Amino acid sequence: MIDPKKYPPLDLPVFDAKVRIINEVIHIHDDFRMKYVVLTPEEWVRQHFAHFLSDHLGYPKGRMQLEYELNYHSRKKRPDIGFIDRDGAPQILVECKAPDIALNEDVFLQIATYYSISGSRFLVLTNGLKHVYAEVQPSEPRIVFISELPLYQ
Repeated sequence: MIDPKKYPPLDLPVFDAKVRIINEVIHIHDDFRMKYVVLTPEEWVRQHFAHFLSDHLGYPKGRMQLEYELNYHSRKKRPDIGFIDRDGAPQILVECKAPDIALNEDVFLQIATYYSISGSRFLVLTNGLKHVYAEVQPSEPRIVFISELPLYQ
């Protein structure tokens, strides 16, 4: 049902994906938005990473936002995944790309734009096969690359 060339195994834990086909289009159930969405290679990565955050690192699903809207100079931007703390402040911003898309400077500039709008402690770039993690240290205004995200506390 799912083409492994278009949707390859990722370097993320497997989760119980619920899929359905409507008019020959595959949809995947998004447990965070509570609806079925069209399955694209980027959505494949987004769903895996969101489940990784909640199921393996312990981040509460209720504080995760997928493809939510930010306003940037009268334009609407849509980060892939955002996690907010108890006070509603952004803690994690995740930019997902399809597995065949390289994580390059353009992708970093995209997440940097989202950061400039909302701020966040952690920034993540992922194509499901490679992951880049960074922690923003506002006291010294700099970004430090880290090997992994911390467990939720």
